[in-house]
Amino acid sequence: MAASQKSVRQSVSLPSTVAKRVQALAKRRRISANRVIVDLIESGLEAKEREKIAFFDLADRLIHTSDRAEQNRLKEELARMTFGDS
Repeated sequence: MAASQKSVRQSVSLPSTVAKRVQALAKRRRISANRVIVDLIESGLEAKEREKIAFFDLADRLIHTSDRAEQNRLKEELARMTFGDS
């Protein structure tokens, strides 16, 4: 196994409801609960990276637009991404 692919053991405590969902997914997919957790973490990390790219894309569009309506729309979208819907 290459050094960059070497596994590192981590200990994680899951709430019982989450653990049950992980076990159910593992059973349904016929894979280990560990594999389900790794897949979920990888998906979450990829989603966060996509979110970051989208945020910077919006910020770049905001910087380069002179259209007031577009500026306001982009500001609102950036605020939602930062603070959530409130």
